[in-house]
Amino acid sequence: MTPPILDRPTHAWRALEREQRLAALASCGLFVSMFLPWYSKTDTVVVREAAKATQRSLSAFEAFSFVEAAVLLVSAGVLTMLFARAEGREFQLPGGDGTVVMLAGGWAALLIFYRLLDKPGLQGNQRITATVGVEWGIFIALLLALGLLYAGRRMRVEEGPQPPLLRGRARPRPA
Repeated sequence: MTPPILDRPTHAWRALEREQRLAALASCGLFVSMFLPWYSKTDTVVVREAAKATQRSLSAFEAFSFVEAAVLLVSAGVLTMLFARAEGREFQLPGGDGTVVMLAGGWAALLIFYRLLDKPGLQGNQRITATVGVEWGIFIALLLALGLLYAGRRMRVEEGPQPPLLRGRARPRPA
């Protein structure tokens, strides 16, 4: 028996189709990957004419900027949409759910790729020189964003044509 707090997510997971579950896993993985080491920061300090270097790993949250915020929002947005669909809420998205998930995954992959090329500027001071490199966690995030793109494509293939958008009128009930 599941604890009461897990009833809604458990029922929602069971209500999702295979492609939607793949999108949910990729989206959750994208969020978790933000805790992995994305960057390495090396500080070089000159003390008594001798250079000492210290290196530390930084997660996406420790070097938070627009890019990391957008990736976080993509992950949360896809999970929210899938949860609402699993609970039977009806709403129309332009192009359908698959298109939205596919675009979200593509946007996240593009942003992460941009961050691979343009690392965050972590400043040092006059006595400390800071250099930033990338670590393995950002590559995991890129793969998960591409997985989200793939899941959106699979969802789009499985979706039928969207019903017309009705404004101000009730939807006709299926017979």
